[in-house]
Amino acid sequence: MLEKCSMFCSFFKQIMGFDPLLLVALLIVVTIHEFSHAFVSNFFGDPTARLAGRISLNPLRHLDPIGVIMMLVIHIGWGRPVPVNPRYFKNPKRKNALTALAGPASNLLLAI
Repeated sequence: MLEKCSMFCSFFKQIMGFDPLLLVALLIVVTIHEFSHAFVSNFFGDPTARLAGRISLNPLRHLDPIGVIMMLVIHIGWGRPVPVNPRYFKNPKRKNALTALAGPASNLLLAI
């Protein structure tokens, strides 16, 4: 089974120019990054992301089609931004900053 996966990966890499496992890793990272923004925003009292269905680990809710294409073509991409309304926060400056830091913090935790 491992040989078949290895053969598929090398074939895919020759045709597409990148390893398919990299694509899987990018899907996971972008999904968790955007989920973290949504989760922290909801935790601090902003229901906007929850009402938009963004507190989800479903990659389709977080991937931006153009961002994915750009990630594959030029290796710079992005996910769909999470809607946040700081007016719901009790301390808007602080809670908005912590919501913004949640995505990069999740990336650092995934890297460990």
